[in-house]
Amino acid sequence: MPHPKRQHSKARSRRRRTHQGLETIAAAATGTGSKAGFSHRVCPITGCYKGRQVVALKVKKAE
Repeated sequence: MPHPKRQHSKARSRRRRTHQGLETIAAAATGTGSKAGFSHRVCPITGCYKGRQVVALKVKKAE
């Protein structure tokens, strides 16, 4: 197995790791016309996915 002759510097290791940051997730308009949401996820406002109701949401009662 190869063995390095000298230790890599801290700067060299950190320079390599700078490109491993997290990317931001893009939000897109949902198919039901509600607010923008994430693709391939159930809409948290309507409970719909691909135009079908998949989650029954609790309705807040007016006092």
